[in-house]
Amino acid sequence: MLGLNPKDTKFLFIVIALTLFTPFILQPFPAASGMAQFNAGYPDLMQRIAIFGIFAIGFNILFGLTGYLSFGHATFLGIGSYAAVWMFKLLSMNIIPALILAVVVSGLFALVIGYISLRRAGIYFSILTLAFAQMSFALAYSVLTPLTNGETGLQLALDDPRILDGASDAGSLPVTNLFGVAMNSAQTVAVGPWQFTFSVGYYVCAVMAIVAFYLSLRIFRSPFGLMLRAVKSNQQRMNYTGLNTRPYTLAAFVISGMYAGLAGGLLASMDPLAGAERMQWTASGEVVIMTILGGAGTLLGPVLGAGVIRYLENIFSKIDKAVLHGWFEWMPDGLEDPLVAVISQFTGKGWHLTMGLLFMLVVIFLPGGLIEGGQRLRRAFSRKGKNVDANTAPTAAE
Repeated sequence: MLGLNPKDTKFLFIVIALTLFTPFILQPFPAASGMAQFNAGYPDLMQRIAIFGIFAIGFNILFGLTGYLSFGHATFLGIGSYAAVWMFKLLSMNIIPALILAVVVSGLFALVIGYISLRRAGIYFSILTLAFAQMSFALAYSVLTPLTNGETGLQLALDDPRILDGASDAGSLPVTNLFGVAMNSAQTVAVGPWQFTFSVGYYVCAVMAIVAFYLSLRIFRSPFGLMLRAVKSNQQRMNYTGLNTRPYTLAAFVISGMYAGLAGGLLASMDPLAGAERMQWTASGEVVIMTILGGAGTLLGPVLGAGVIRYLENIFSKIDKAVLHGWFEWMPDGLEDPLVAVISQFTGKGWHLTMGLLFMLVVIFLPGGLIEGGQRLRRAFSRKGKNVDANTAPTAAE
């Protein structure tokens, strides 16, 4: 079905179900309970998880399959955002033309950057991509200011032409839409003490993420994906056989850049603003961490890594000293204050320390990422179940 074998088809449908039911999965605690601060089922966060999941899926096609580590992939994220906002300003607030332009323009830039960078491999390739990213970031603040609006960022204005939409009589800026359905529209449904929010923007991003995942699944299972794995295994040996691997690696780089452009276009569709900060090296580092944390080279790992990082960022950044004092108020003051002082270094503005520690632990003890951790747990429980069955099975004497 859908060009997949039965096992992959089942896997795809599981991913679809998890994606569509995310508003329930990320809202496990009642709204009025003390644990509600650990809920994450609101539109902005769910949209970002889906968008950065797309970004990580695309990066995994390059890094996970070919082994080429790019430190400048956020360049295409920023380019996609700029292209989408320009489409909103000039043509229409419908997100479809904006997303198409974002993917096409990012692909063209990826073709040029990849053609030059892929002349080198290993750390030299990584440094080249980082150099291109920093040049793009600097150009957005200087030479290309007429196109990027510099530090202010590219944003909508009341006097934008928007040829297909026509002149707006309203005194406020228009909102992005999908054939007339506003992207920021949402419906909150109360089910007992729980409140679930269903957002048009999230489900648009979710559908895009499902399509992106399906395409990556087809790539992984195709002869093209097998060739990319061979490049990662031993590119030099392939070159000795007379096979030119550059077209394959360049194709992977362009596809990966187009995924990043789609993610950038969706970011602009949720919030029509594009700034050069999306092209910084730190943004490129985030997608590397997401992919490695989830499991590079696996299908679901990058999406899982993106979700975990975005969720933990949201949770830990909200925990300040007041929240911590509320948690530990039952302790004596002589213990409560020092404990809060220590823990507060890893929450609030210091949440990056927590993420750094988590990443270190995963790299040291789970080189295959969270996916490897899940596989180890499954094998452990499987062995435990077999041992129980062996112990309870009747003997020959019985």
